[in-house]
Amino acid sequence: MTVSTPTPARTRLAETVGALAADPGAWVRRVRLSPDGRWYERLHRDEDHEIWLISWLPGQATGLHDHGGSRGAFAVALGDLEERDLGGARQVGAGQTREFGPEYVHEVRNTSTAPAVSIHVYSPPLAEMNRYDLTESGLVRLAVERADQW
Repeated sequence: MTVSTPTPARTRLAETVGALAADPGAWVRRVRLSPDGRWYERLHRDEDHEIWLISWLPGQATGLHDHGGSRGAFAVALGDLEERDLGGARQVGAGQTREFGPEYVHEVRNTSTAPAVSIHVYSPPLAEMNRYDLTESGLVRLAVERADQW
């Protein structure tokens, strides 16, 4: 599935993460780097949406996943990330934003040699995420992660 034409709700989410990513004073002191895996912290949660701050060391990745029916957006605040969906891969650099609908499946990874930081927003807040493997016959769901596991 590819990213489709932005809707007003998705555009609002992209504007939210873009503005926050451009304001490092609001989050830079919170960032931690972990060699054990991506570090993340929820910055905000209400009934409408939630915002996450994520740091990535070289080689760290999400694996293929969806967002359990939530729409969303992410912005790279520092560094570079690679996003891969079923349509291909693209580099997403500092200052760039990606937005997606509720059935979007993708993987994000740091393929560079330097750390990266990104801001993510999901609406409604994440209740679960599905993990996938891409096989010759298509997507195979490997696991379901629930919000209480994060």
